[in-house]
Amino acid sequence: MSDGFTEMLDRAQAFYGDLARNNSKDWFEPRKEAWKRDIEAPAKLLAEIMAEELSRLTGDAHTGKVFRINRDVRFSKDKSPYKTMLAMLWSSGDADSLAPAFYFGIEPDRTFVGCGTPGFDKEGLTRYRAMVDRWGDRLTEIIDASGGHLAEIGPEPLKRVPKPYDPDHIHGDLLRRKSLALGLPLAEGWRESGEGVVAALTERFELLMPFRRFLAERL
Repeated sequence: MSDGFTEMLDRAQAFYGDLARNNSKDWFEPRKEAWKRDIEAPAKLLAEIMAEELSRLTGDAHTGKVFRINRDVRFSKDKSPYKTMLAMLWSSGDADSLAPAFYFGIEPDRTFVGCGTPGFDKEGLTRYRAMVDRWGDRLTEIIDASGGHLAEIGPEPLKRVPKPYDPDHIHGDLLRRKSLALGLPLAEGWRESGEGVVAALTERFELLMPFRRFLAERL
């Protein structure tokens, strides 16, 4: 039986598709209350439910949040006022910035699930690179087994393998990265199953769990 969030997802995709074509305050303001009622409110409920599910799966307490729709345009050439996707994040509340987080994004023409760290600070990069140097083979195996792809989020990768690592390091592509996250679409046919968004997300998060566990243990 559907959990009711499929309707929210469908509304979100239609709404953000229209918003992408009409990204202005004049268009959004008359529709703001409907967006808050029909999209933001159920999305916040989904975030709460999935926080409980992730706490069960990981054994660590997770909290969820829905990202605000307003864009920060202060330092951007693009002055479009609104984001054209609905995004949610779940984190364990660990003060360590390397703690992997989970992500769900709804765009007009696709959905995707993610897990990882969107950007390492200086100390985090040192720890990450040492982990790749020592455990890169195992990390690559886990990434391949997940069926996910390396997500292009966070800072741009370096052009060269950083010192003191060999320029021809077997895991040079990973060493050049300044962030590490895996992405997956929702499973093909998830709608036809009739089980709903919570079940579809849980299935994807379970696939990403070995990756999350590896980062939590090795970083």
